[in-house]
Amino acid sequence: MPVCPNVDYHFHPLREVLYNELHIRPFYTLESPQLMTHLAACCERQEELEQAFDLLCDLCRRYDINQPTKGTVSYHESVGNFVIHWERHAEFYSLTIMQGAVPDPDAPFAHTAIDLLPADWLKQLPGQMIGAFHLIIDQHHLNYEHKALTRYFEGHPLMISSAHSDHARIYTAFKLHGDSFSRFIVKNDHLNNTQLGQLVRRLTDMETYRLLALMALPLAKKIAPQLVDMDKQLGDILTVVTNEETTSGERELLEKLTRIEATLEAYRAETNQRFSATKAYHQLVKDRLEGIGEQRIEGHLSMGEFITRRLNPASRTCESVKEWMDDLSKRIERASVLMRTRANLTLQEQNRLQLAAMNRRSKLQFRLQETVEGLSIAAISYYAVGLLGYVFGGFPLEQWGLNKNLLLASSIPLVLASVWFITRRIKRRLIQDQDKTTGE
Repeated sequence: MPVCPNVDYHFHPLREVLYNELHIRPFYTLESPQLMTHLAACCERQEELEQAFDLLCDLCRRYDINQPTKGTVSYHESVGNFVIHWERHAEFYSLTIMQGAVPDPDAPFAHTAIDLLPADWLKQLPGQMIGAFHLIIDQHHLNYEHKALTRYFEGHPLMISSAHSDHARIYTAFKLHGDSFSRFIVKNDHLNNTQLGQLVRRLTDMETYRLLALMALPLAKKIAPQLVDMDKQLGDILTVVTNEETTSGERELLEKLTRIEATLEAYRAETNQRFSATKAYHQLVKDRLEGIGEQRIEGHLSMGEFITRRLNPASRTCESVKEWMDDLSKRIERASVLMRTRANLTLQEQNRLQLAAMNRRSKLQFRLQETVEGLSIAAISYYAVGLLGYVFGGFPLEQWGLNKNLLLASSIPLVLASVWFITRRIKRRLIQDQDKTTGE
């Protein structure tokens, strides 16, 4: 970490990076007239961005010019009679080819800047091309009458805007033409090279970000009907749950709710990044339109009016679907908690009834046990008295003046008491041992 030589503190390690951030994508000066082609390709994988960078290095080697360093996000270099400008973004890269040349007044888009690049090299460009348009910077070489403009844009309705206090005019149809490219014409009246470079940069950014912002709209339209069905299913489930007489089928309802939640989370995972990007790109489009500073021309639809008329509703649709999914997810979560609570209460009631039944069985078992215990005491006493009969039979009781039957009758209470006492002692000992085992 560098130390300032005159003061006693250290620079932050990100200080240089933060300073350079403002210069990563600078404005470049442009001269009039100019033929330009702008390409922007979406990349689903990081490897495609790396491949695009390697192809740029290959192009530099072909033309024997300085190659970009590793990690470059913006590259601007002259290649003989034309200039290439390459940029790397988070999910796409862009390539702009610029040639200082006078457009053909009869067919200005017949020969474009992209024709200057090798066809075999262009075929290797990775990713999916989302933005592709030609842009002509003209300085009073073209014919701007309605008939000529209709021919230039193949009969499509035009949007015309004034920029920089009417020092420039922008013509476009926001349509794909016969070559699958969109078209722009910038008529430069009094802009200097710096102002022209800023205007063109904002214009290319606006068109690229406009397309990227709209990428989420097909997803929103595809998911919306599924959300309607999920909402209805959730309502049906809650209707069943709120029916107090319904106690069966809760497991099936909970499984159905879980499947809905899993499907919804899959949709959210699929669209969350795209919807967030749409919001960011929409704001960038508005910023670029504000930077262009267009003024409306009477009798013509301006770029800002045309873009906001469709882009704003599209962005709100995506935002609405995103909020809808978030709200549905919260309601499904609350319904899941409600159903699990209901299931727990049902389970607790079942457990209570089961415990009550077990308690009744335990009492009955205890009574049977006491009955068996009494019978056991009687049986043991009977056999004990019988044994005493054999014992008394071995003694000369008549010589002693004793009667055997009288002795046996007299011993019965004593035998019963002894057997009962011993049985109770054994039972108490077993209970104490069980309590000790349970305590441990």
